[in-house]
Amino acid sequence: MGSLVGKRANKGIFITTSDFPKDAYAFVESIQQKVVLMNGQQLAQLMIDHDLGVTKQASYDIKKIDADYFEDA
Repeated sequence: MGSLVGKRANKGIFITTSDFPKDAYAFVESIQQKVVLMNGQQLAQLMIDHDLGVTKQASYDIKKIDADYFEDA
């Protein structure tokens, strides 16, 4: 937090590969600066969503019946 104030920044992000204590979430809610806390689970999900640092293991297609196809039959 001191680095944000030192650089006169209004917003910032802190990332951890684990999790933040509940006190950290309460603290960022109580300050003027906009601070985003990203924990390991959120970071991993972003990596998966954007194919960054991950390898695809398997892929599945989920299909449903197209009712419009059978209307003219």
